[in-house]
Parts: sequence; structure tokens; C-alpha cells
Amino acid sequence: MRAAFHRLSFIVPLSLALSVAALAAAAGATAVVHKPAVEVKSAPDFGSTTVTTLKRDQKITVAGQQGLWFKVETAGGAGFVRVNDVRMSTGTAAKGGKGGLFKNMAGAGQVKETAGVRGLNENDLKVASFNAQEFAELEANRVAPQAAAQHAKGHGLKTRKVEYAAEFKPNAKAGKGSASQAQKRGGLSALRGVLGAIGVGGTAGSAIDVASATTGKSEAEQSAEELALGPEIAGRVLGAANLVDDPAAQERVNRIGRWVASQTTRPDLPWSFGVIKTGDINAFAAPGGYILITQGLYELLDTDDEVAAVLGHEISHAVQRDHYNVIQKQHSTAELKDIAASNVTVGGGVAGSMVKDYVARFGASVLMQRLDQDVEYRSDEAAEIYLARAGYDPLALYMVLQKMAARGSAKGNLEQLYKTHPSLEARMDSLDGRSAKVAGYTASK
Repeated sequence: MRAAFHRLSFIVPLSLALSVAALAAAAGATAVVHKPAVEVKSAPDFGSTTVTTLKRDQKITVAGQQGLWFKVETAGGAGFVRVNDVRMSTGTAAKGGKGGLFKNMAGAGQVKETAGVRGLNENDLKVASFNAQEFAELEANRVAPQAAAQHAKGHGLKTRKVEYAAEFKPNAKAGKGSASQAQKRGGLSALRGVLGAIGVGGTAGSAIDVASATTGKSEAEQSAEELALGPEIAGRVLGAANLVDDPAAQERVNRIGRWVASQTTRPDLPWSFGVIKTGDINAFAAPGGYILITQGLYELLDTDDEVAAVLGHEISHAVQRDHYNVIQKQHSTAELKDIAASNVTVGGGVAGSMVKDYVARFGASVLMQRLDQDVEYRSDEAAEIYLARAGYDPLALYMVLQKMAARGSAKGNLEQLYKTHPSLEARMDSLDGRSAKVAGYTASK
């Protein structure tokens, strides 16, 4: 146990934790009916009696959560509505930025004190040093896919076949016989030599340098760079924010994350998951399968389904190489600047050299950069697909977004999330538009 980490914690049984979460009062926690008509049920069960029927834009009070239902108070009486039937009003579930509705049960009944834990910003990740000790612990916490599968089976999770049109597939051009980047660059280098021998240089030589710097990489080269970048970037995040000293939480995110990752087209990545000590509500996906979730976000999650939803979104970023693609673009741009400034010949394409150069320039700051909005919507969609495949309820992602919305606006511990993601409202709208795809995999109770 790290002496530097001081926390206040207590343990309660899971059943009691969920019961408290279901009935916790939250004065002033309001929501607005999101559908044309919503039936308020007497219990969190579609088969229970209807207490009253609400109309679109009607305001109600939300008193707590039970599974994927909200306990609500209406003029027609108290009851339950489905999590996607209403939209939480921004920031109404917390008093002074603390406590209130969804006051963290951390799933397994553990609650930690995060008050005063500072957040992370882009500069923190740019200047942070690699923390070898923390990174070694991150890797040591990995859960084998067989162990994750056994645990899932023991808890009644069954895999399902769910098609996904946007599924990541390895680069088709990287098949047998395709030239590597080094081979392509070698050809360009030879051409440069020929031009030099016949006295042609200047603009033509510079054009070849540009082509050399931006030549497409083979699948093998991209994979090698991912696997080299991941540890360097994750280790620097851990240099800015250590792992939370909570073995149960670390084991939980690794077990759930490993099971979800096994439902993707890249199950063989060295998937590693960790909860880091920062009060921000955020999560990060470094290339190669290194996923870090903040303590602030982890404590907002109750069920394993909700943990899986958050991890599924980040897993999609790693599967689709989203941050790696940003890194490739940044690195190529930096190479071209070097060429323009000093006429340096770029060569090699060795993963280690590329990584060393990149992290010296940018550190881990790429994880704080905004991706295209379509990429974030796609990762939400992928998370739902992965949840369905893994036997979890896809609607859990909606619950997580609702909790974030109830937590506050673009200020405080949600500030960095809002800087890098579309609005929570827009993300829920996007999920609504795709609800038919996963409707058959949402629990009826």
C-alpha cells in the first residue's frame, strides 16, 4: 500500500448498496420527459401496474436509481421510469458540486473520498515523466481472457452474436506480398540517388522527402508502433496520476474490460485497465489496449454493466486506432517541418525510433485532444454492440451519460470531458437514433 495515498473508505454489502442507491433522496434533482408518452410503473418492471402516464417535456423529480430504472416522484404518484424515458436536468443532482443523487456506490459497495483530488489537463500529460513502477503494476493487474470468461460464465453472462457494420478490420492492403513502409521508402531513397547522379535536386528532392515522410504503413508496421506507443503513453499518464490503491477496483476493471475486449476484432492486444487517482470524470485509451479510467468516473458507476459501458467506449478507440491515427498525423507533420527546416532525410520507419521522437515532442497529451465527433458517436455505438455481445445491457451506457448530465455542466470535474467529447445531450440523441439496433438486447426488468 502506498503511504502517499490517503483515503477514507468503508465497505457495505452489495445488496444494501444497491438498495441505498435506489432510494437515496436528492432534493431538487429534476428531469424532463423525453418521449411522447411515458408510463410510470409501480415497480422497476414492465409487468407492474401503471401509476400514471406522463407527456413529453413534463418535469418530474428523480429520487434514485434501481438498475436501469429511475425512481421518480410525480403529481400522479411515485413510481419508476426507464432510464431513457427522461433526460436529467444538468447539475440538479448535486449540492455544491458534491453528493446528491448517484452519490457513488462504486458498484461493489466501496466509496472513496475524492474531495480535493486535482484534475488533469493537457499540459500535465505533455510534461509528465514515465512512471515505471506504476506501469509495471498496471501490467501486473492484467486478467487473462480465460479467467475473465470463466467469471462471466459464473455470473450468467452469455455471449451473443451481434453484427456491426462499422467493425474494425485489419488493413486489407497489408496482406501477403504488400510492401512495407521501409521498402517503399527505400525505393524513394533510390530514386533520390538517381536524381542526384544526373544533377536533378532542389524542388524534386524536397518532393521526394515529403513523399518519404508520408508513405503509408503496412498493417505489421502500424501494429508494431501501437504496441510501442501504448506503454510509453500510458506510463506518462501514470506519471501524472498514480493508480488508485484499491486492488478490488483494479481487479474489477481488468476483469470486466478483458471480457468486453474479447468481444472485439482485436482480442489479442495486451489489454490493460486501471483506475487512476484524479477527481475528473473521464477515461483514456492509449494505443495498443491500455485503458485508464479516472477515480471520479469510477465512483459514479454502480453496476458492472455501467463499468463495461465506459470501458467499451474506450476499448473502441483502441480497436479503431483513433489516437494512433492522430499520432501518425502529428508525427508526419513534425517530420515534414524538419524536412522544410533542415532538409533532413527521413528514413527507417522503426517503431522504437518513431515512439521516442513522438513522446519527446508531445508526451501523452494526445489523449486530451478532441477527436472528430463522428468518432465519439461511433465509439458509443461500438460500446453498445460490445455490451450486447458480452451479455451486458447496452442501455447501461445511457445511464452513465445521464449520471454525467446530472452531475453538472461543462465546469468542474467534467470540464476536460466536455473539451474532448460532444455534449452529453448530443450523445444521448445519437444513442436514441440507433436504439433499434440493440433494442432486443436490453433487459425487460
